Amino acid sequence: MLAAMPPTPDATAPGAAVPDRGRADACPGALRLHPADDGALARVRLPGGLLTARQAMALAAAAQELGDGHLEITSRGNVQLRGLASHCGAELGERLRTVGLLPSDTHERVRNIVASPGPADGPADVRAWARELDARLCASPWATGLSGKFLFALDDGSGDVAALNADVTLIAGPHGTALLRLGRAATARPVPAGQAVDAALAAARDFLDALRAAGRQAWHLREAPDLLAPGPVELPAFAGTPPPLGAVPGGLSVAPRFGTASCAQWRVLADAAEGELRLTPWRGVVLPGAPAARLADLAAAGFRTAPRAAWERATACTGLPGCGSSLADVRADAARALEGAGTGGLPVHWSGCERRCGHPAGQWVDVLATGQGYRVAVQSAPPGRGTALDVTNEEMAEAVAEARRTTK
Repeated sequence: MLAAMPPTPDATAPGAAVPDRGRADACPGALRLHPADDGALARVRLPGGLLTARQAMALAAAAQELGDGHLEITSRGNVQLRGLASHCGAELGERLRTVGLLPSDTHERVRNIVASPGPADGPADVRAWARELDARLCASPWATGLSGKFLFALDDGSGDVAALNADVTLIAGPHGTALLRLGRAATARPVPAGQAVDAALAAARDFLDALRAAGRQAWHLREAPDLLAPGPVELPAFAGTPPPLGAVPGGLSVAPRFGTASCAQWRVLADAAEGELRLTPWRGVVLPGAPAARLADLAAAGFRTAPRAAWERATACTGLPGCGSSLADVRADAARALEGAGTGGLPVHWSGCERRCGHPAGQWVDVLATGQGYRVAVQSAPPGRGTALDVTNEEMAEAVAEARRTTK
């Protein structure tokens, strides 16, 4: 019997209490390890999701020799290593410095930059933006005041990463123009494309200065939308569409299940790359220049290489046994629900607790562990507004499939 449940409170809805930001930002990094039930966790920032094949191999070696032998792609196109010894931070840091993955010890947690992963034939080179923004962030002493969760998004004009509702978004436009969007604003500021990185940095600094002047605390622009003027240009709805799996213009697009790959899989990925890998905020990887003939090797290694499957846009938090806050082994339960299911539909995310770590933006199916089963609801981020159904583990697969067919 499916029991209807009221939505959970939305802490960021207008008029609701803003989350407490008085406590220190505990977001993990490459040097600040986070303790978990399966060992320490390190998060390596990869601005724009960019990796060389050499850097990818170095990450695989670190995960195998220092961690649990797996790497996770996060919802911001970064990489996490799990199962680390609590004392291995110094060695991990040195390994990362050697291959250029730790250019600044003081700024490493604020290098949060996502970028459109598609071919560089749009109105602006977002990879060049990402590299410039990263270098200038690391060279700016004030930037250490940003939260480890503060996010920049660099959109090539397709509307893919603009849909992520980052704190500061640059959207490339025609004829050397760009738009600067602040938080979830419905309007944006026009800026010359050649000054786009200047404008993004200025917006982040203005945010910190405005918070200080107002005596307020916030990690995100959406928590204080009144502090900065959003701009006069109305924005369209953003597509938010990830690259399809398989052969794409100029390369290949693949994804590991739940964004997690073993070191052996990671090495196959690096071997297939033609020098560069682009990790995406949809927990996939674009391999520019890689030939279609390599898809067979990647599929044999366990990567998803074809679109329109139930696994597409299906994600899950770590769950048990890695996270002590989780009420279920959500990845095992999600895998059973997805095996044999039809085509996907809406994005779906399994969460082991109410924090819903890594949930997608936009409209999505929220599958929340309750300790007795799961609570399934169609949500629009932030979560908590949809009418939910409590289901048992046995009923969950059918409920999820039906919810993913929802349209609004």
